[in-house]
Amino acid sequence: QVQLVESGGGLVQPGGSLRLSCAASGFTFSASAMSWYRQAPGKERELVADISILGGRTNYADSVKGRFTISRDNGKNMMFLQMNSLKPEDTAVYYCKSDRWDYWGQGTQVTVSS
Repeated sequence: QVQLVESGGGLVQPGGSLRLSCAASGFTFSASAMSWYRQAPGKERELVADISILGGRTNYADSVKGRFTISRDNGKNMMFLQMNSLKPEDTAVYYCKSDRWDYWGQGTQVTVSS
Protein backbone atom coordinates (compact mmCIF):
# COMPACT_ATOMS: atom_id res chain seq x y z
CA GLN A 1 0.00 0.00 0.00
CA VAL A 2 1.52 3.26 -1.15
CA GLN A 3 1.57 6.04 1.40
CA LEU A 4 2.98 9.55 1.42
CA VAL A 5 2.35 11.28 4.71
CA GLU A 6 3.20 14.94 5.18
CA SER A 7 3.71 16.53 8.58
CA GLY A 8 5.16 19.67 10.12
CA GLY A 9 2.64 22.23 8.97
CA GLY A 10 1.08 24.78 11.25
CA LEU A 11 0.57 28.43 12.03
CA VAL A 12 3.65 30.64 11.97
CA GLN A 13 4.25 34.39 12.01
CA PRO A 14 5.73 36.17 8.99
CA GLY A 15 9.49 35.75 9.00
CA GLY A 16 9.28 32.47 10.83
CA SER A 17 10.33 28.97 9.83
CA LEU A 18 8.80 25.55 9.45
CA ARG A 19 10.19 22.19 8.40
CA LEU A 20 7.88 19.89 6.50
CA SER A 21 8.45 16.15 6.36
CA CYS A 22 7.15 13.54 3.95
CA ALA A 23 7.28 9.89 5.00
CA ALA A 24 7.07 7.41 2.13
CA SER A 25 6.16 3.73 2.19
CA GLY A 26 4.86 1.05 -0.15
CA PHE A 27 7.12 1.89 -3.07
CA THR A 28 10.81 2.22 -3.87
CA PHE A 29 11.37 5.74 -2.61
CA SER A 30 15.02 5.79 -3.66
CA ALA A 31 14.01 5.15 -7.28
CA SER A 32 11.83 8.24 -7.62
CA ALA A 33 12.49 11.91 -8.00
CA MET A 34 10.26 13.75 -5.57
CA SER A 35 8.51 17.09 -5.41
CA TRP A 36 6.74 19.47 -3.08
CA TYR A 37 3.64 21.24 -4.40
CA ARG A 38 1.31 23.69 -2.75
CA GLN A 39 -2.20 24.93 -3.31
CA ALA A 40 -3.56 28.15 -1.89
CA PRO A 41 -7.32 28.80 -1.60
CA GLY A 42 -8.77 29.63 -5.00
CA LYS A 43 -5.50 28.99 -6.81
CA GLU A 44 -4.02 26.26 -8.94
CA ARG A 45 -1.70 23.72 -7.39
CA GLU A 46 1.89 24.80 -8.09
CA LEU A 47 5.30 23.22 -7.96
CA VAL A 48 7.40 24.49 -5.07
CA ALA A 49 10.55 22.39 -5.40
CA ASP A 50 11.78 19.08 -6.69
CA ILE A 51 14.75 16.85 -6.02
CA SER A 52 16.48 14.14 -8.01
CA ILE A 53 16.80 10.52 -6.91
CA LEU A 54 20.10 10.97 -5.10
CA GLY A 55 19.43 14.54 -4.10
CA GLY A 56 22.16 16.01 -6.25
CA ARG A 57 19.84 18.19 -8.31
CA THR A 58 17.18 20.47 -6.96
CA ASN A 59 14.88 23.05 -8.53
CA TYR A 60 12.80 25.76 -6.92
CA ALA A 61 9.96 28.03 -7.89
CA ASP A 62 11.19 31.60 -8.22
CA SER A 63 8.90 32.64 -5.39
CA VAL A 64 10.73 30.44 -2.85
CA LYS A 65 14.33 30.52 -4.09
CA GLY A 66 16.74 31.44 -1.34
CA ARG A 67 14.14 30.79 1.37
CA PHE A 68 13.19 27.11 0.99
CA THR A 69 15.45 24.07 0.88
CA ILE A 70 14.38 20.62 -0.29
CA SER A 71 16.25 17.53 0.86
CA ARG A 72 15.78 13.78 1.18
CA ASP A 73 17.05 10.83 3.18
CA ASN A 74 16.76 7.66 1.12
CA GLY A 75 17.83 5.52 4.05
CA LYS A 76 14.77 6.66 5.98
CA ASN A 77 12.40 7.07 3.01
CA MET A 78 11.89 10.69 3.95
CA MET A 79 11.80 14.03 2.15
CA PHE A 80 11.93 17.45 3.76
CA LEU A 81 11.19 21.07 3.00
CA GLN A 82 12.89 23.64 5.20
CA MET A 83 10.98 26.90 4.88
CA ASN A 84 12.55 30.09 6.20
CA SER A 85 11.54 33.74 6.03
CA LEU A 86 7.95 32.72 5.54
CA LYS A 87 5.52 35.18 4.01
CA PRO A 88 1.72 35.36 4.14
CA GLU A 89 1.67 34.38 0.47
CA ASP A 90 3.26 31.04 1.40
CA THR A 91 -0.02 30.07 3.06
CA ALA A 92 -1.25 26.91 1.36
CA VAL A 93 -1.71 23.20 1.68
CA TYR A 94 1.63 21.56 0.92
CA TYR A 95 1.79 18.17 -0.78
CA CYS A 96 4.60 15.75 -1.47
CA LYS A 97 4.62 13.77 -4.69
CA SER A 98 6.48 10.88 -6.21
CA ASP A 99 7.33 12.02 -9.70
CA ARG A 100 7.99 8.58 -11.10
CA TRP A 101 4.66 7.04 -10.12
CA ASP A 102 2.52 10.15 -9.60
CA TYR A 103 1.69 9.30 -5.98
CA TRP A 104 0.45 12.18 -3.79
CA GLY A 105 0.19 12.72 -0.07
CA GLN A 106 -2.88 14.13 1.67
CA GLY A 107 -1.26 17.49 2.36
CA THR A 108 -0.35 19.56 5.38
CA GLN A 109 -1.65 23.08 6.03
CA VAL A 110 0.82 25.94 6.37
CA THR A 111 -0.58 29.27 7.52
CA VAL A 112 1.61 32.36 7.75
CA SER A 113 -0.13 35.10 9.66
CA SER A 114 0.42 37.55 12.48
